[in-house]
Amino acid sequence: MLSPSLAQEIAGETSAVIGLNVLITDSEGIVIGSGDTSRVGTFHEASVEVMRTREPATHTAAQAQELKGVRAGVTLPLVMDGHAVGTVGITGTPAQVRRFGLVVKRQTEILLRESSVLRSGVLRERVLEDLLADVATYDAEVVEPDFVVFRAAEVGFDLRLRRIAVAVEVTAPGAVGGARRRADPPAPDTALVRPELLRTVREVFADPQDVVAGAAPGWIGVLHRLPEQASVRRVMTLCQRLAELVGGRHGLAARVGVGEPATSVGGLHDSYQDACDALRLGGRVAPELPVHLVSDLRAHQLLAATGRHARDRLLALTAADLREQPDWPVLRDTVVAWCENGFNLVRASAALRIHRNTLVYRMNKIEQISGRPLRDHRATLALYLACLADQLDAPP
Repeated sequence: MLSPSLAQEIAGETSAVIGLNVLITDSEGIVIGSGDTSRVGTFHEASVEVMRTREPATHTAAQAQELKGVRAGVTLPLVMDGHAVGTVGITGTPAQVRRFGLVVKRQTEILLRESSVLRSGVLRERVLEDLLADVATYDAEVVEPDFVVFRAAEVGFDLRLRRIAVAVEVTAPGAVGGARRRADPPAPDTALVRPELLRTVREVFADPQDVVAGAAPGWIGVLHRLPEQASVRRVMTLCQRLAELVGGRHGLAARVGVGEPATSVGGLHDSYQDACDALRLGGRVAPELPVHLVSDLRAHQLLAATGRHARDRLLALTAADLREQPDWPVLRDTVVAWCENGFNLVRASAALRIHRNTLVYRMNKIEQISGRPLRDHRATLALYLACLADQLDAPP
């Protein structure tokens, strides 16, 4: 609790302020901090009795000569959470130092308490980061799931509860997606505001069982407890609120990927990988949206896993003539909307925000160029996959 580095910092700074030498000992009476650094590491005999009684003691020069390592002055106990953890001493005549004694003692205890709180907070952050890493890198052939469950339980988290993984990427506005204006104030460095960002994420994901931790610079991972009756769409609402808060409070842009519900370590690992995939793929397919569900991107995820060569070959064999058209992006989006809206003219035209007749015109053009009827679902699905592959590989 009372580290030598902290003790030396407190003793040195306090000595400089009051103009008298201040020393701090540990619970064994060893000096671990002093304005006079030559005394560090020596034994201060008066501290032993002060620790035992928890009462201050003053010593004149004559009295100090009878005690090992002691000089004239005052020695006071340092008490934390009801336990004496060391002492603080001030060198000088009793009349001179008595007026400083209680003030220095209280100030030292305050600094020790603040340091303890900060240190425990830092340690907890590291524990949460390690727990998230355990899930993110879990390999059933290397680690038993019970081991990960046990480690989580040691810090109060039950990984057997129904959970869903969320991946959050925070960047400067305009770094992904929209443009940034010259008149805009400079965005804060995500590393500098990381503690504030973590607090914002924990405000949204506030269940005591929610694991929220930094995963990498600009990345935050969440293992959100999902009650039995809660839906994934409810999580999407939370994520949209998070994106708004990050923008409003911190002047940063947040994008979020959401996995699938899981009730095991292996399932949670897959959910986290899915959340990361949703974040990456969603940014390519729909960069204007802040939240991406992996359930909406399964086809993209499968295509991404096939490799660039396979996707290029699919495009060349399925949509080569269409890709030569100057309005290829429009035609591509038309095919995607047609397939993703159940081959229904009304829903597809609404999704594209165009008149039904405009959709019919585009579909006729696609059929003429490709030589494939769009109501032939097997041929259209192959064309749909080719369009998704083009979305993945198109320049941002």
